[in-house]
Amino acid sequence: MTDKKSRNGWGFATRALHVGQGPDPATGAVVQPIHLATTFAQQGVGKHQGFEYSRSGNPTRSALEENLAALEEAKHCLAFASGLGAESTMMLLLKPDDHVVYMEDVYGGTFRLFDKVMKRFGITFTAVDATDLEAVEDAITPSTRLVWLESPTNPLLRVVDIDAVSEVAHSHGAMVCVDNTFATPYLQQPLHLGADAVMHSATKYIGGHSDVVGGAIMTSDDELEQRLRFHQNAIGAVPSPFDCWLLLRGIKTLALRVERQSENAMAVATTLESNRAVQRVHYPGLESHAGRAVAQRQMRLFGGMVSFEVKDEATALRVLEKLEIFALAESLGAVESLAEHPARMTHASIPEAERKRSGVGDGLIRLSIGVEDAADLVADLEHALAVANA
Repeated sequence: MTDKKSRNGWGFATRALHVGQGPDPATGAVVQPIHLATTFAQQGVGKHQGFEYSRSGNPTRSALEENLAALEEAKHCLAFASGLGAESTMMLLLKPDDHVVYMEDVYGGTFRLFDKVMKRFGITFTAVDATDLEAVEDAITPSTRLVWLESPTNPLLRVVDIDAVSEVAHSHGAMVCVDNTFATPYLQQPLHLGADAVMHSATKYIGGHSDVVGGAIMTSDDELEQRLRFHQNAIGAVPSPFDCWLLLRGIKTLALRVERQSENAMAVATTLESNRAVQRVHYPGLESHAGRAVAQRQMRLFGGMVSFEVKDEATALRVLEKLEIFALAESLGAVESLAEHPARMTHASIPEAERKRSGVGDGLIRLSIGVEDAADLVADLEHALAVANA
């Protein structure tokens, strides 16, 4: 493990490679070992070396949590078996009659968790356009305990002023949690922008290779961390040691991957914006994007996610059928480029009226830009658009 004092001045890429990741003191191995043990011998009742049972704590998971905390510049991190496992644990800190305000343009699985699961326990939810501070203020009630944000959002890439929304929420005694999956800790650190907690689907950019599912919550609030740690153990939605090891492996190249993906995404977005078959492009790096100034202020780069609109669903489906490099698949953030139809895939759990009200139309296509050559990605999209509109 790394001494916290020595890492304070390290840059992001150095922390990604070294915090919590060895060399292993027992063998000198430069790669973090996988501790598969489910239980740990005690030298007497209550006398252990920090680990008792692997659901409660595991050395490989502790290494991952230390590393992710360092990347978000947080005091604490808790790892989970999935992003939704992390979200569910956060939601279970609430009680009946508590109220949550959330950004209307959210991942379909988040909406499903809120609408189909948590409402059954007496928690109420209000969707707002959180880019509008007055809308956030108007939605908050005396029962509001949490404001849930994505920025950039999934799938419309809206950019929320996290600092401004946090100030409004805190003035009413509400906590702020930001799903930072799209941005990654390399591009954006919401705790420095006023958020109380940060959530990641580590399946995406953190893992980065489409081979592991995971989630995480980071915070610098000691009391919140204690409550989350209790629920992490009590609920048990924890990742396996092997999953933690895979995530640690992916983290080593996070900065490199996101740099390339952001560069490629800008090339793709610029090309799409000039294509006459495309009605609108959603990407924070474009001058036409309403949230560009906020994104410039709170993000290092503009990220690897792009979405765009064509005239109707039939055209969108034809474009997706004609793509060759882009795989038609859900998920995002990996080295390979993916394309999907939110209305039928990632956001299908949202009722049609609600989905269209928030702007997720039938002609929308979402792209996760990988690390391929940008010219090949651009050519693939241009060919698919030309054939689909022939």
